[in-house]
Amino acid sequence: MKKTFVTVCVIGCAILIFLSGCLSPKNGEQSVPHSQKWGIYALDLDNNSVILIYSNNEKITTLRLNQAGERFVFSQRIGGDQNENEEICTINIDGTGFNRLTNNSYWDIYPAWPPDNSKIAFLSFRDDDLDIYLMNSDGSNQHLLFDSGGHDADIHWIGNTIVFTSNSSIWKINEDGTEPNQLTFPPKAGEWGNANLPFGDYDPQLSPDGAKIAFERLENDTSTHGNYNIFVININGSEETRLTNTGYSQGFPCWSHGGEKILFVVAAIDDIGKYDLYQMNANGSNIENITPSYFPDDFLCYSGEFSPQDEKIYFVGEWWD
Repeated sequence: MKKTFVTVCVIGCAILIFLSGCLSPKNGEQSVPHSQKWGIYALDLDNNSVILIYSNNEKITTLRLNQAGERFVFSQRIGGDQNENEEICTINIDGTGFNRLTNNSYWDIYPAWPPDNSKIAFLSFRDDDLDIYLMNSDGSNQHLLFDSGGHDADIHWIGNTIVFTSNSSIWKINEDGTEPNQLTFPPKAGEWGNANLPFGDYDPQLSPDGAKIAFERLENDTSTHGNYNIFVININGSEETRLTNTGYSQGFPCWSHGGEKILFVVAAIDDIGKYDLYQMNANGSNIENITPSYFPDDFLCYSGEFSPQDEKIYFVGEWWD
């Protein structure tokens, strides 16, 4: 059955990818390895083969690769289906060395590495809303880094700058939590329409050189899943530029390490569920669906990340039963 059930959560949610061998069916065609409901996968862009790195029956979101290209951080529900069961975890890119970093009754999500991989920023609902927390990469010394007074979301860290979503707009702070600065001012920011999120901007990601930010903007609500387009803006808030004009339910942009490409997920086109991986040039040209044709309709892709040499895509996969 085609993917008709769509949830785009951007906390933002949103919303949200790989090494135990590609299985081959009897006819010699490629197939997607399937162990449990959720998995971390790697897609080879040269030959379209896919391998499974890690799998679990509990929900996995927000996959991030560290700067050294050797370890993932992600959030996973452990021991229950509630937000409070979501914890921050790490694992090596070969699927070994699983480590649970948080262990509490709070909602811990959306982790991000700093350049030196020594710490992890993440979102946690420990007071009245989601705030930005910081901990050492082994899970020690968890403490509040920034609280805007409302929900903070969608964090990403490059250099000495952290970008995030607050009040349905894109903001930045220094790595020590100082000097908050609003960068985007989207029309109708925070206003609710018929979509599952308020109008506004979500899921910022800094370019590798820290000079630009890619993000998605909810511009219309003709689809209940939301009609989003992808934009870029300079780190100082200047030269906001539209990259797409399709209005798909799409987002979670991710820069290639070379800075020439942007990866993103198309969750739905109108009311038809997709959860496919797309790629375009950094200027918005040459938009293409890079999801292999042999991926089945009940296999949903989230949270894509480029490998250090940009030859692979790591992503979270869900088998929709």
